[in-house]
Amino acid sequence: MLKNPMQSLWWLAVAVLGASALGGIALSRGESINAIWLITAAACVFALAYRFYAAWIAARVLVLDETRATPAERFNDGRDFIPTNKWIVFGHHFAAIAGPGPLIGPTLAAQFGYLPGTLWILIGAVLGGCVQDMTIMFFSTRRNGRSLGQMARDELGPIGGIAALIGTLMIMVILIAVLGLVVVNAMKHSPWATSTIAATIPIAVLVGLYMRDIRPGRVLEGSLLGLALLLLAVAGGGWIDHNPSLRPLFDHEGLTLAWAVIAYGFAAAILPVWLLLAPRDYLSTFMKLGTILLLAIAIVVMQPEIKMPAVTQFIDGSGPIFGGRVFPFVFITIACGAVSGFHSLIASGTTPKLLANEKDIRMIGYGGMLLESFVAIMAMVAASVLDPGVFFAINSPAGVVGKEAADAVAKITSWGFPVTVEQMETLAREMGEKTLFARTGGAPSLAVGMASIFGSAFGQNLLAMWYHFAIMFEAVFILTTLDAGTRVGRFMLQDFLGNFSPRLGQTSWYPSVILTSAIIVAAWGYFLYIGVIDPNGGVNILWPLFGISNQMLAAIALSVATGILVKSGKLKYTWISAAPLAWLATVTTTAAWVKVTSPDVRIGFFAAANDLADKLAAGKLPPEKAAVAPQLIFNQQLDAWLTLFFVVLLWVIIFDMLRVCAGHLRGKAVPPLTESPHEPSRLVENWVRD
Repeated sequence: MLKNPMQSLWWLAVAVLGASALGGIALSRGESINAIWLITAAACVFALAYRFYAAWIAARVLVLDETRATPAERFNDGRDFIPTNKWIVFGHHFAAIAGPGPLIGPTLAAQFGYLPGTLWILIGAVLGGCVQDMTIMFFSTRRNGRSLGQMARDELGPIGGIAALIGTLMIMVILIAVLGLVVVNAMKHSPWATSTIAATIPIAVLVGLYMRDIRPGRVLEGSLLGLALLLLAVAGGGWIDHNPSLRPLFDHEGLTLAWAVIAYGFAAAILPVWLLLAPRDYLSTFMKLGTILLLAIAIVVMQPEIKMPAVTQFIDGSGPIFGGRVFPFVFITIACGAVSGFHSLIASGTTPKLLANEKDIRMIGYGGMLLESFVAIMAMVAASVLDPGVFFAINSPAGVVGKEAADAVAKITSWGFPVTVEQMETLAREMGEKTLFARTGGAPSLAVGMASIFGSAFGQNLLAMWYHFAIMFEAVFILTTLDAGTRVGRFMLQDFLGNFSPRLGQTSWYPSVILTSAIIVAAWGYFLYIGVIDPNGGVNILWPLFGISNQMLAAIALSVATGILVKSGKLKYTWISAAPLAWLATVTTTAAWVKVTSPDVRIGFFAAANDLADKLAAGKLPPEKAAVAPQLIFNQQLDAWLTLFFVVLLWVIIFDMLRVCAGHLRGKAVPPLTESPHEPSRLVENWVRD
């Protein structure tokens, strides 16, 4: 593949550097290691994977055809199908897939040490997550932009297809609810974050109108305008936060913000994609990439030491942040940064309807996932540069370490991670917070880690500003995934209903748009509501289900990809999807079994529900918790039954895929390939000229 000897030497040097960095972080025991080695390892591994593995898949396995008309060109309706500049599509796609997973997952998984999570991010992304995103995007593009569930229905037949349709739709609802919960918790009583996020909506509308009607095709002008307004919104958020008269207008409880998020999700699902969704995600990408680039520069400049051990004693399942052994729970906790089923819904939802040329699939599908994985590495670094005692003081629930500060520091110090009350009080003051004890969920500790790195590089006197900027950054990061997810959920429901009523399956028929959007928003809105009213913050109830269902969805997507590859006569290449499928099926099934059957109340869904029911019956709960205990018990039991249901659906789909593949190889009748006929693109000349 490389004809130039200098190129060969260059890539050989990258390979040697990457191997050295990987060896350093993997073999380090006891001695300190510099964060620059994690960044170097990730950069080298990802560069090699994109240059060689992704290029090989694009050329040999998928055989991308830049002369072929895409669905965006053939069905251009000005609402959902719109040929769009590749950089805007990349920005939309990255913003849509990069939700809480690459930020929160690695932060929580750091309780096992930095090594297990880092290795999973690197290996899982290159061999699993990127392959899933790229192949599903390609297959959807070749099938008129069909959703994952509908592709399964068309390619596998009624049994596996219906199971996939139901499973993907239900899992999507859970995923969006968790996204909403995390963003609500980030904005709750944070006028800075709330006002900045609110400002991105009219800014996106203005940019969408500017690039479509005011100055058509002037992408650079629209981008600069949006970026300037976005920076102004960030600065304005800080001013509002310190303005006594304006601050109360953006200082809200979680339930109020939940209703606002629900309303926004409905609007994002029904408005034309060019008006709100695409420009908002495109602009959010500037903030995301800008912040991550700034963080990378700060790490390179300061070269902070990793203070978290490579492996902690909590790999045995006794961790204070969440229960469960390193296998399988590190692979469930870190989803979006390595392999994320949610991506397959975006890759078969909005993105194929915007692609102007198949050639962009490698950059957007494989490259977009690599970029998200780099974000996950950054999150792991930000968590690991904190003193371990501080990390556990922020993330450990009060029920584990104690409600009083003195009890918490004594407990954490007894684990071998010393921390003092004075140290935590000083840190909270520097970050502009009253307390940082028991700020569970991952977002606060990630913000503290980012603020510490930024402060060391650009000024310690700005720690409070950096902390609140990081909180706002996380919220913006997540909300862009929620709006795209809601729209994809609408597409999925329309595909499903289209099997019964062709009219309801038409994405351009507005009554269907309104009806299906309302159903999807109501469904995830319910789970968001029960998460918001949970006195424990809702994350403990919904995040484990989020991780398991997300990875199960990835296994469903890889099952569909494997089936299509076999039916396409590419049996010798099926290992690219079958290998990660086998791993994910093993991991998710094991995790689901543990979460359902474990007698440990910190791990098992049924065990937690039964323990809470016993305490309620015995009158051992305080009044405020007793009032919501029945709802919490129901939610834990619902999590358990949903987990079992998803496992059954997953294996139904896997076995049905194997049945179809075996039938095809034996020459028996199986559902035919549903790839659309080749039509030459009329945009190729413009594409080549660009």
